[in-house]
Amino acid sequence: MTTDIRLALSTYSYWHFREPKVGVQSVIEHTARLGISGVDILHRQLDSAENGYLQMLKHTAFRSGVDLVNLSIHQNFVSPDKEVRAQQVTHTLDCIETAYRLGIPCIRLNSGRWGTIASFDELMERRGEEPPIPGYTENDAFGWCADCIAECLPKAEECGVILALENHWGLTRLPEGVLRLLDAVPSPWLGALMDTGNFREDLYERLEVMAPRTVFVQAKTYPGGGEWYTLDIDYDRVAQILRNAGYRGYVSLEMEGKESPETAVPRSLDRLRTAFEITR
Repeated sequence: MTTDIRLALSTYSYWHFREPKVGVQSVIEHTARLGISGVDILHRQLDSAENGYLQMLKHTAFRSGVDLVNLSIHQNFVSPDKEVRAQQVTHTLDCIETAYRLGIPCIRLNSGRWGTIASFDELMERRGEEPPIPGYTENDAFGWCADCIAECLPKAEECGVILALENHWGLTRLPEGVLRLLDAVPSPWLGALMDTGNFREDLYERLEVMAPRTVFVQAKTYPGGGEWYTLDIDYDRVAQILRNAGYRGYVSLEMEGKESPETAVPRSLDRLRTAFEITR
C-alpha cells in the first residue's frame, strides 16, 4: 500500500529546553542523514531572527535535500489586558514573517492559558486545566483568542503560511476547544494541529474528533520515560484514524523521552515508518 504521509523531525526531539541548546542547523543535518523529508523547527530553538541566519538555515536545508515544513511557536492570547494581547498578536505576526523568510508554509499556534497555575509540573498533574482569572470566564478567553487569531489571518494569507492550532494546554486541552476556535474564525488559512501526546484520556476518540480538521501532525514518543508523563501510543491505530479522515501531509516526530536522541530518534522514526507504511 502506498501512503501520502511524509515524515518530518521536530528539532524539539533534540532539545527539551535544557542547556546546552541544540542548534537547528545540526538537526537539519541529522534529519538528512536519517533520510527524513522535513524539519519542524521549534521557534525558541532559533539562535536569531536575523535574515542572514534564517537564509543560512534555508540554504543548509536545500543543500541537504530537506524541506522546512513547520515553525512551532509559543504565544498566549488569554489575557484580559488588551495591550498584552496586542503584544502577542505582534509576536505571532513576526513569527509568520520568519516562517515566510524560511520558506515554511505552516506555523504551530497556541491558544494560550490563564497562568493561574504557576508550576508547569502542577499543570501537567491537572491535565492542563486551570481556573480562570477571578472575574472572567472561559467564554471571555475564547472571545479574546478568536479575535487575536482573526487579526493574524490576513498576514498569514499574504505570506502563504497556514496557522495550525494545536491541542495544547489551556483552551485547547480538549478537541472541542480546538474546533470551537476553528469554527469561530473560519478560514482556509486556519486548521488544526494534532499532537498525539496531549490527550491523557480518551486519546483515540479525541484524535478522531480532530482528524477531519487536521493540517499537521506532531507524533510524540517517550523512550526512556517522558519528561512529564509517558503514554503508550498505538501508532497503527493513529495511522488508521488519519487515513480514515483522508489526511495527506506531514507527521512530525516529537521525541519527548529521556533517552539520548542519538538512539531514541532513529528507533522512534522506525516505529512511525512502520505504522504509516512509509518506505521513502
